[in-house]
Amino acid sequence: MPDESKPERPVAPLPSSRPEGVSPPPAKPKPAPKAPPAAPTAPPDPPPPEDVNEPAFLTGFRATHGTSIEMVSYWVGDWTVIVSLSSLVDVANYLRDAPDAAFDYCSDVTATDWPPRSQRFDVIYCLYSTQHRHRVRIKVRAAADEPVPSVTGVWPAANWLEREVYDMFGVNFTGHPDRRRLLMPDEWQGHPQRKDYPLEGPGEFLMENPQDWLRLRNLRDETEIE
Repeated sequence: MPDESKPERPVAPLPSSRPEGVSPPPAKPKPAPKAPPAAPTAPPDPPPPEDVNEPAFLTGFRATHGTSIEMVSYWVGDWTVIVSLSSLVDVANYLRDAPDAAFDYCSDVTATDWPPRSQRFDVIYCLYSTQHRHRVRIKVRAAADEPVPSVTGVWPAANWLEREVYDMFGVNFTGHPDRRRLLMPDEWQGHPQRKDYPLEGPGEFLMENPQDWLRLRNLRDETEIE
């Protein structure tokens, strides 16, 4: 226990380094918050270097469909040809049938989404020639609801590939023989690979647990059966 008979020592104030009568310096204003960076509109499509020669099929492609070509790009050994959307099917038929091209295999169809652009989607077709063993990518740009003609009549392998792109991105493929969702349920709201898709979940069903959504769906089916 403290000894109450001893008086407490007074605490001397700390010496001040500021002379009397001098006001403290004004507080520095807080810096304004930085504006968020602008949303990217798409990565650049670099043109081919001057010391890289175009393949023979691309030279013939320019001669016959030069007005359809918007840009030719080359990156890490791969050629990409950006063509107008209206000429997609004609270009696909040419690349399949031209002897120096002979792209008889569509190995992949995919897309990227850039919402700031009016034509938000890049739809990319990866082609391969089993005869010449060369590759090329064909790219078209499309708006959210703009029709994109199906190339399943040119390459049947594009059937499920286009269905996946439709399911995930909502690209409006037209002329497809069986345009249905491939990965998500038929009743699913929205397209999960779009960059503006809500992180909470589909549409008004903002349920964190997917099992809750499935229970709600199954409850509706059971009600219809009864």
